[in-house]
Amino acid sequence: SAPRIAQQQSELTLSPEPLLSALRMAGQRLSRSEQPRLARVQAAIQRDLERIKSSAVMDVPALLVRLDEMARLADELPVANAVGPGVQRPVRRDPSAAPPAWWEQALGVVRDEARGLLRVSRIEQPEAALMTPEQSFFLRENLKLKLLNARLSLLARQTELARADLAAAEGAINRYFDAGRRTQNLVAGLQQIQGQLRQAQMPRVDDTLALLDATAAGR
Repeated sequence: SAPRIAQQQSELTLSPEPLLSALRMAGQRLSRSEQPRLARVQAAIQRDLERIKSSAVMDVPALLVRLDEMARLADELPVANAVGPGVQRPVRRDPSAAPPAWWEQALGVVRDEARGLLRVSRIEQPEAALMTPEQSFFLRENLKLKLLNARLSLLARQTELARADLAAAEGAINRYFDAGRRTQNLVAGLQQIQGQLRQAQMPRVDDTLALLDATAAGR
């Protein structure tokens, strides 16, 4: 039937207009018939019209821009085993004191170098601590690939595949990257997009379509 075909078109395009148009047309035909037995079908159509109108509409171009920005930020995310530069604290000296001897200066240099060789940090995932710089490069590339796949799925109106790729990207970030503010902001953005994709699912009107099919068959 036309409403059933319109529902498939709406699910593919993530646009409610084809389904709304088909339901309105079916409702108008039923109204013109003026048959009391069709009141139940008309009420079902009206309920579905209101439900579809109140459903969330996804802004695909805006989501694509956000995914592009996230892919760019992937190169800037610090991995969990990254070693930052040591903080050099200035040494305060008494202006009236004599300058240190040469051996004291040499000892200070050796002490500072020794401090820079050792960093103590806590990494929750053991495999993240064992990554080499080359593996970190491919890890970022794999993360960007997941975001690209989500973008392509979104362009193809395959929201379930897009959500799966975004969930995989979020899992990789939580597992291998440092849990700093930049990482947390990226994870929050991924979760927000997944929520928008979940809410943008087109409502189904199977019950109303079954009533219309039964009415058309004269039952």
